[in-house]
Amino acid sequence: MIITVASGKGGTGKTTVAVNLALSVQSVNLLDCDVEEPNVHTLLHHTDTMTYPVTVPTPVVDVEKCSLCGKCSEFCQFNAIFVGKTKTMVFNEICHACGGCALVCPEGAITEVARSIGTIHQSMSGDIHLTYGELSIGEPIATTVIREVKTNIKNGNTNILDAPPGTACPVIETVRGSDFLILVTEPTPFGLHDLSMAIDVVKELGVPFGVIVNRAGIGDDGVITYCKENATPILMEISFSRRIAELYSQGIPFVQEMPEWIGKFRELYNHIGKVVADAK
Repeated sequence: MIITVASGKGGTGKTTVAVNLALSVQSVNLLDCDVEEPNVHTLLHHTDTMTYPVTVPTPVVDVEKCSLCGKCSEFCQFNAIFVGKTKTMVFNEICHACGGCALVCPEGAITEVARSIGTIHQSMSGDIHLTYGELSIGEPIATTVIREVKTNIKNGNTNILDAPPGTACPVIETVRGSDFLILVTEPTPFGLHDLSMAIDVVKELGVPFGVIVNRAGIGDDGVITYCKENATPILMEISFSRRIAELYSQGIPFVQEMPEWIGKFRELYNHIGKVVADAK
């Protein structure tokens, strides 16, 4: 089963939910797909980290063979190649590594070389297998690193994915292929606004989902009203708690110090399992 934890906006507590759910269920595969700012590993005491690079094939132009015909530039839908009067320029940062420019070049002047754009880290924290990716500084395209993180999904295991915030391409890439999506929000106007956008996206993807309201008790009842009016299940409410905030500030998942929450997260996991089974 693949469970993705996402949110319409940053700072709602999706990483908190993902880590505490993983610790409550145990023996899971936990993957941090927020490759621009991974932080799951900061809440877990992990050991023996294995690291390997993420590379993409990037075009290199042989100036002696290039006839400046411009066919590569015409083909590229991302404007990653510019053909001028005296030379052809490649903009690596916006290249999507499709390989089309090399295919259409009549002179065979374009070859591809591997270029590192990020790093994958793997380690163990107790019986939790942790994988997280890091996009290199200055690289704008996160989806390639996210796809590499997701290659570590294990069939037959419980996989919990911590998604990036927002509703853009990195989130779509993370959610694609999931069996269930948890949307974490907060009971504020900002939380409701971004939750509604996230729900619109999830409905297009056709993934079963439910909502967890974090910091319940602050703000207003707009999120609760919205979920009731739109038949959106509220899976859990995590009360606004100074104790939980203090533990988080110390890098301690709250189920480790507040064991009463373990049973609640296990109930949540069992409920998700039934929803997924019924959907299949």
